[in-house]
Amino acid sequence: QVRLVETGGGLAQPGGSLRLSCTASGFTFSSSRMEWYRQAPGKSRESVATSYTTGRTTYADSVKGRFTMSRDYAKKTVYLQMNSLEPEDTAVYYCYSSTGDYWGQGTQVTVSS
Repeated sequence: QVRLVETGGGLAQPGGSLRLSCTASGFTFSSSRMEWYRQAPGKSRESVATSYTTGRTTYADSVKGRFTMSRDYAKKTVYLQMNSLEPEDTAVYYCYSSTGDYWGQGTQVTVSS
């Protein structure tokens, strides 16, 4: 059974940090492109960061320099370290695997003072 389980969302103040985790099971994690998406209220879902199996990682311009995506193959987990958070980062964040087109359940991130 395929599962993508996200944890780590919550409330942060502007300028603060949060770290999201997504643990995978039920498919070949090592050969899958993994992504973080987010969806803010009233907006379309957008890609935030992508981890390729080549080792390359890319970011949306809106988060470049503030967010860092990493990958632990042994733990089958991807992370999203979010620093210098802004109210515009408020959204539900989703983990995605290109293998099988799988989505996690999402985790809420709220940035507010």
